Amino acid sequence: MPQLNPAPWFFILLLSWITMLLIFKTKVLYSQTPNNTTPKPLVHHIAPWNWPWA
Repeated sequence: MPQLNPAPWFFILLLSWITMLLIFKTKVLYSQTPNNTTPKPLVHHIAPWNWPWA
């Protein structure tokens, strides 16, 4: 039964995982966000509602 012999496909699986991890790791680490976000100051505007019928 050739399915029980891990030699042919395990090396290909391991090599492809290592290749993908190296490629994607460098792509993810060198990617930057398109814009730097700055936190907005918290401003609380508390104003009463002016109901036209009240």
